[in-house]
This record gives sequence, C-alpha cells and structure tokens, in this order.
Amino acid sequence: MKLEIAVVSAAGAGTSASEGADRVELCTSLELGGITPSQGLMEASMEHVDGRLEIHPLIRCRPGDFRYSASEVDTMVHEIRHLLAQGAHGVVIGALTAEGDVDVHAIQRLVDATRAANPAAQLTFHRAIDQSRDPFAVLDQLVDLGFTRVLTSGHEATAGAGLQTLSEMVDRAAGALEIMAGGGLALADIPAMHAAGLSAVHLSAKKTVSTLREGAISLGAQDGADPTAYTVTDREMVRAARAEINALELDAPPA
Repeated sequence: MKLEIAVVSAAGAGTSASEGADRVELCTSLELGGITPSQGLMEASMEHVDGRLEIHPLIRCRPGDFRYSASEVDTMVHEIRHLLAQGAHGVVIGALTAEGDVDVHAIQRLVDATRAANPAAQLTFHRAIDQSRDPFAVLDQLVDLGFTRVLTSGHEATAGAGLQTLSEMVDRAAGALEIMAGGGLALADIPAMHAAGLSAVHLSAKKTVSTLREGAISLGAQDGADPTAYTVTDREMVRAARAEINALELDAPPA
C-alpha cells in the first residue's frame, strides 16, 4: 500500500521523504482545500526530497467549487507546463460541470497539456469526484481519459464513512485505475482500507503551530482565529502511518 502525504512546504516534503512516504501532493492553503503551489515551492521541495519520493503538485488555481472558466483553465494549463518542467512526477487535477459531471472539455485540455509537457507524467483526479453526481460514472470516464489514480473519500465527508463505496470503486476499477483513499482519513482507518483492497492512502498529517502572544493583531483572520497559526507536517504522524502500513503488509498472507 502506497502512502501519500499532502504537504504545503519544502520542509514537509523533506519530512515525508525521511519518514518513508511514497509521494507527496504539493499544494498551498490546505485550510482552503489546497491550491496550486508556486514554482519556488516546487523547486525547494525537489531539493529537500532529493529524489527519495515522487512530487505531485495540485493544480487548482483558486479555492471554492470545481467549475472553471476558460481563463481559469488557461491558468491551470500554464501551471501544469511549468511545474512538470521543474520535475514533477505528475499532476493532480479535476473539474466538474454545473450538473456534477466531469467537465470533459476542461479536463481534456489539462490532460493534453500534461501529455505535451511529459508523456510519462501521472494523472490524479482529486476529490472533485466526491462532489460529483455519480462517482462510478466519473470513474469510468477517468479510465477512458487515461488517468493513473483518483483521490476520493468514497463520496462521503470522510474516507472512513465512505469505506463501502471505496471498496466498490476498487472492484469497478479492476486495476485500471488506482483508488487512493483520502479526506478526513485517520490512522485508525488504515487497516480497514487495506482490508478493503485499497492500494494507497492519502493523509494531510498536519499539526498547527502558533506563536500567539498577548496583543497580537489580526491581519485578516476570521471568526477570532489565531492570527499567528499555521500548519506543518507532523513527522510522528507520517512515521506512524508508514509503520502501520508496513505492519499490515508484513502480516498479509502471500499472494
């Protein structure tokens, strides 16, 4: 079972590599669901990782829904070109229509841009599938479009709640597409995901750091949130996830 960590810093990418993750989804603003990382962050992350794992940047030009204008798709095409040129192993993309179906026109443009930049690049469809009308119909389209994997919580708020659908998705994909469980995934969920046949799990593995002091002034934080707080990759959580997966695979009967 592969372990992917969502990271928002070069240090987080390095931590994930050191603790045995197989790949990272590189992004910024996890509190907004993640948006496209900068070229500087990509370059620094490549240096911190030093070839020890794969880096897959999220291509999402803004927070919010997954209905994109032509201009927004153009922006994401440029992001794909630049990040793949820097050495990304693949990209994480997704787009939906107003009806909740795959926006085939937008996705085809993003896929074509990926293939033009690097024919060997991997394609991951992100959790837009969990806002789709019919995740199984989306799954079939992704196979036809040549995707490598899909990140999904099984059409539920969390992967734990979506376990049954995730298992059905594994059966439906029949090895043509990797089903990666993610979205509110806890360490305690990993054994059930493994037992259900999932071949990869995705965790944010984050913790909050704060330097709050009395009299600190908010610079835009809402709802009285700590204006100094930010998230970092939790080394211990990545290590624990890797250990859990290793133990499960060690105990698994031979094929």
